[in-house]
Amino acid sequence: MTGERENWLMAVVPLMKLLTLVVIGLILAHPKTQIVPRATFKLLSKLVFALFLPCLIFVHLGESITLEEALQWWFVPVNVLISTAIGCALGYVVAVVCRPPPQFFRFTIIMTGFGNTGNLPIAIVGSVCHSSVQPFGPNCHRKGIAYVSFAQWVAVILVYTLVYHMMEPPMEYYELVADGNEDEIEEAQVSNISRPLLHEAEWPDMADKEDAHSKTPFIARLFASISGSTQSTFPDIDLTEEGPFHAAPSSPKSLRCLVEPKVVRKIRVVAERTPIQHILQPPTIASLLAIIVGMVPVFREFVFGSDAPLSFFTDSLEILARAVVPSVMLVLGGMLAEGPNESLLGIRTTIGIIVARLLILPCFGIGIVALADWMQLLLQDDQMYRFVLLLQYTMPSAILLGGIASLRGYAIKEASAMLFWQHILAVLSLSVYIVIYFKLLSYV
Repeated sequence: MTGERENWLMAVVPLMKLLTLVVIGLILAHPKTQIVPRATFKLLSKLVFALFLPCLIFVHLGESITLEEALQWWFVPVNVLISTAIGCALGYVVAVVCRPPPQFFRFTIIMTGFGNTGNLPIAIVGSVCHSSVQPFGPNCHRKGIAYVSFAQWVAVILVYTLVYHMMEPPMEYYELVADGNEDEIEEAQVSNISRPLLHEAEWPDMADKEDAHSKTPFIARLFASISGSTQSTFPDIDLTEEGPFHAAPSSPKSLRCLVEPKVVRKIRVVAERTPIQHILQPPTIASLLAIIVGMVPVFREFVFGSDAPLSFFTDSLEILARAVVPSVMLVLGGMLAEGPNESLLGIRTTIGIIVARLLILPCFGIGIVALADWMQLLLQDDQMYRFVLLLQYTMPSAILLGGIASLRGYAIKEASAMLFWQHILAVLSLSVYIVIYFKLLSYV
């Protein structure tokens, strides 16, 4: 009985600490009080993104990882792919069963499949390990942050490739609203300060990185000719731009086909229009630097360790890194203070996404991690490693999806409402599942 009570306390108390920080942020940013203006929260979000989080990742990941460790941690990024695949499958089932409006079919899959693998897991790990009782050993915090950071780059690549293209406005929906929505889009672009904090919470200024094709059904237009359909409203995209694979205009048709088939050319154009360059943001750069420095013994001895020549530098970064958890939670509170927007998704689909993401997916996660452990794919006698793997299935949808929705001009209000309700209800689901994880890990 005492052991069960301790499990509850070790699981719930860290979440109560985080919830307290969120409530403080909510009170400070609430529209009725406005103790701290919204612009301040946006600046705090930029500080987290550009300074605090990169410092945290570099210090903890760089000091923990070696070449041998990197080879042993291979299942951490793979687990992100597995959890995303299972989540997307559940999202497809939700979309088929709950029947959302047709323009939100892909949106339902995305919101169910892509979870928060960055800021929120880091905050949970930090809160769990910030206690006199170290549940996962003396290096609990450092190892946990290292595992979470090692998986983060996979999620970023998925967002800027797969999610970016899945979130393009559906062709039929775009035809209906494009003409009447131009003024609203221009107004939203001009009024940056009025943009919801949701769009700035995890990747500041993402919505400012749009190009000519960001808010158009680019892929649908590009591949419309393959299916033989005709689109009078959208002319076919010009593919005759100069490039290393393009034949001269005077070349015979057969020669042009041999040089580069039309389908291959369109795939290449899609790859060129994918904003892969945005992956190299401060947190991702910090992860790459930490991996390089940690795996090269000469660099490692020069940067990390009490006797290292640059120990004063890493100590300074560690001081800045301590601001990540309170800052992230305050920004989350500011985001929730704005409340949910009106959504056309429907109550049935909203409930379906929440149940699938917060209740059903963690059950699959327990099975996957148990199976991987039985197959001896995981680190032996490392409960923090297993805890991070389980957390990847338990998180609500990534806040970054709100920024992508704004960037693509697709389901912006629905993303805001969906993320609001998921993060509110995640307090309950996380409490239950973290208790279950603690109980399971104590028997492993």
